[in-house]
Amino acid sequence: MSNSTQHPLQHLAQNLLGKAIHELEPEESHVLEQIRQRRPISRDVADASDEQSSFGERLSDKVAAVGGSWTFIICFSLTMLGWMLLNTDVLSHFGMAFDPYPYIFLNLMLSTLAAIQAPIIMMSQNRQATKDRLAARLDFEVNLRAELEIMRLHEKIDQRIQQRLDQILERLPEQRSQD
Repeated sequence: MSNSTQHPLQHLAQNLLGKAIHELEPEESHVLEQIRQRRPISRDVADASDEQSSFGERLSDKVAAVGGSWTFIICFSLTMLGWMLLNTDVLSHFGMAFDPYPYIFLNLMLSTLAAIQAPIIMMSQNRQATKDRLAARLDFEVNLRAELEIMRLHEKIDQRIQQRLDQILERLPEQRSQD
């Protein structure tokens, strides 16, 4: 294949990774493309994740965040205590208790809440696992980019040192003749 028809990343892939373009992983191709374009590689995981998430996924995160907070636990406990006091002491004196002890309706509501909240929390956990995988991939890309750039800098420094040594060696016979 001639250089004019060669893939733009082939040279970088061969020099930096020692691979042909068709052997590259998607992350490696992405990193090489960013190097070729001289663009930064790092991205915020939250932004990248939010770009890919649906409304339902973002909603499940918010529900899980609320359901897993001390504010929710305290408010929910106070609501249950109020429900029990209302149906045991206050309304039962007037014969109007709509859910007297053993609080069958309250148990039904708690079971329904648990049945709805559990899959929502699991959706949020699955989304967090996806976010963690994305974070690992982005970290890999940044680390690979840093490693490749360090290799390129080493190569440039080595070339500069070699050029300087060549210049010194060229001048050495001249200096010997002057002495």
